[in-house]
Amino acid sequence: QVQLVESGGRLVQAGGSLRLSCAASGRTFSTLTMGWFRQAPGKEREFVAAISWSGASTRYASSVKGRFTISRDNAKNTVYLQMNSLKAEDTAVYYCAAGYLGGDYGSGYDYWGQGTQVTVSS
Repeated sequence: QVQLVESGGRLVQAGGSLRLSCAASGRTFSTLTMGWFRQAPGKEREFVAAISWSGASTRYASSVKGRFTISRDNAKNTVYLQMNSLKAEDTAVYYCAAGYLGGDYGSGYDYWGQGTQVTVSS
């Protein structure tokens, strides 16, 4: 069993930066693909970024590529999402997810956090 707790969400101005963290419990963190998803009001949950268990491989949604960076520290059981050049359309609840399959779809993840709110004011 893996428990995930996100932090770092807050109100930020457009053009600003924010770093989200996701702390994981459990001994299997270093074997799991980690992902970030987000859900804006009235919209479907969407994939943001993912990172392989070793950190060697990352992938991003086209809407955030070049602005967001996902990273992980297996020694600290933590995954990060560095968000730069934030836009109003990045406003959403951001969820951390962990899974053995991973990928761009939520079905590839077995564990989810409760989410952290990011609000970007224009």
